[in-house]
Amino acid sequence: MQITTYGLDLAKRVMQLHWVDMETGEIHRKQLRRQALLEFFANRQAGIVAMEACGSAHYWARELRKLGHEVRLVAAQFVRPFVKTNKNDAADAAAIWETVQRPDMRFVAVKSEEQQSILALHRMREQLIKIRTMQVNQVRGLLYEFGTDLPQGRQRGLKEVPDALAHLEASVSPMTLDTIRRQLERLGEMDQDIADIEKRLTLWKKGQEAVTRLMAIPGVGLLTATAIIATVGDMKSFRSGREFAAFLGLVPRQSGTGGKVRLLGISKRGDTYLRTLLTHGARAVVNFQIKNRNPWIDKLLSRRPHNVAVVALANKMARTIWALLVRDTEYDTNHVATKAAA
Repeated sequence: MQITTYGLDLAKRVMQLHWVDMETGEIHRKQLRRQALLEFFANRQAGIVAMEACGSAHYWARELRKLGHEVRLVAAQFVRPFVKTNKNDAADAAAIWETVQRPDMRFVAVKSEEQQSILALHRMREQLIKIRTMQVNQVRGLLYEFGTDLPQGRQRGLKEVPDALAHLEASVSPMTLDTIRRQLERLGEMDQDIADIEKRLTLWKKGQEAVTRLMAIPGVGLLTATAIIATVGDMKSFRSGREFAAFLGLVPRQSGTGGKVRLLGISKRGDTYLRTLLTHGARAVVNFQIKNRNPWIDKLLSRRPHNVAVVALANKMARTIWALLVRDTEYDTNHVATKAAA
């Protein structure tokens, strides 16, 4: 049986469809308002609906699956080469339809509502930390203009601010000092908001056995484990641990011609947030876990630069995460040590 494939270009209000009639070969292009999209597909036979993995794509994918359609999400970078001429909604829909026909195309797994909810917490926490860092740096810079040099580190620096403001009361206007104090109160509120988000992630972790197993890996904490489970979902969508590491951008880029291939720095493709969490976790293991550290790390540090060893350990952590989730096993320190020694 021939199944109709639809290329759907998503938007806030007007969606663009592109498909080919399998019997006549006629090309169809259709614009649909947001409210009419589900009604249109409810009256069509089950087919393949291809979309770019962009904003609201996972929501529409879940809704279209409920109607019996197969949904395939494609990364936008794979669609762009198939846009023939000028970029518009019709050309984008046709390019999506063309992209999904490729036999070796890779697709994005559809996330559940629970996964997106956990990722929303991570995104809000990440934004709060960025804003907090900006405000701390601003307070530090403003006080430096009045001759106050705060020590390095957020917590150490903020601890010295009240004393610094007391010394500046005679030389700085009260309205400026009051505004800086209000900034400090806002920083305290941000700290509380970040702590509340982490408490909610901890509560969610209690019902997720996979998160607990991942946290047994050195360098994998609450944030990394919950973010990986929420982002990936079914780890079996990756064929190997190396493919998962490549998805995170932790493998070398390649450049070559004439049969000669050169390995460059890491690709930094894929999910930047997950790669950052794994890299910082690996850095903590390399820098601070010295007594019970895997001998493999010490051998690597003896012949490679520090940052190279950190990224190599992050790659190893990603492969370990893949193995634990795919094989449904517990982390065994002795097993890893034995393999490393061999």
